[in-house]
Amino acid sequence: MNWFTRVRNSLGFGTEKTSTEKDLWVKCKNCQEMLFVQEFEENLSVCPKCAHHGRIDADTRLALLLDPGFELLPIPQVTEDPLKFKDSKKYTDRIKAARAKSTHEDAFVAGSGAIDGRPAVVGVQDFTFMGGSMGMAVGEAFCQAAQKAIDRRCAFVVVTAAGGARMQEGILSLMQMPRATVMTRRLKAAGLPYIVVLTDPTTGGVTASYAMLGDVHIAEPGALIGFAGQRVIQDTIREQLPEGFQRAEYLHKHGMVDMVVHRKDLKERLSQVLDYLQPKAAA
Repeated sequence: MNWFTRVRNSLGFGTEKTSTEKDLWVKCKNCQEMLFVQEFEENLSVCPKCAHHGRIDADTRLALLLDPGFELLPIPQVTEDPLKFKDSKKYTDRIKAARAKSTHEDAFVAGSGAIDGRPAVVGVQDFTFMGGSMGMAVGEAFCQAAQKAIDRRCAFVVVTAAGGARMQEGILSLMQMPRATVMTRRLKAAGLPYIVVLTDPTTGGVTASYAMLGDVHIAEPGALIGFAGQRVIQDTIREQLPEGFQRAEYLHKHGMVDMVVHRKDLKERLSQVLDYLQPKAAA
């Protein structure tokens, strides 16, 4: 500790850090440009310099896609910590910490309402809640939201953002993959549209199940979409992967994604898709 630091600390001058800079500015993760937070948020968390799409939470996403006055579906109650899991922390402590930073109980939130007047149920995975990981609560919330769409005879739109299955729930988290798949089949049997919006990142067991089973797949620009990580794939096949591999534009070019849509145009595009797919009897 130098002389200036010792004197400053003894006087108590300048020891309290202000949050002014953090509150007013944010750095773009793509171009590293410093952005005024208000401008960034007004632009839907899209960088005005390079158009990089930042991550947004579930409440913001639902307000962006659904018309005002939508109904939030209740969060299902499931058994918490069924395996009594503990690594460096107890699983229960991790859940409590995630809930303390969120307005919701888990990583999947659904709303029932309309998109430009067209009836729809929209489910959103929140990456800020334990990386959007898919556990029992997420699986149950997905199934209940799909059932709500079936009951309303309307479209089911899911916005994915996840690091995969929740490891602390082991095989029980993986069982959510076939459960969700069954619900997508029920939507199809009922003749109802199932649309998936892929956002950054959508990986692991979510990609291997309901994220890639939609009637239409829409992706946000630059979104990472895949099952295993790029480094794992390269080490397995021992080949260099092409530039842009697992990004939305690459998947669109190779037929895995139907369209790549800027966030500001997403609601309008969903509205157009629903005009084609929504049954006339929907209400």
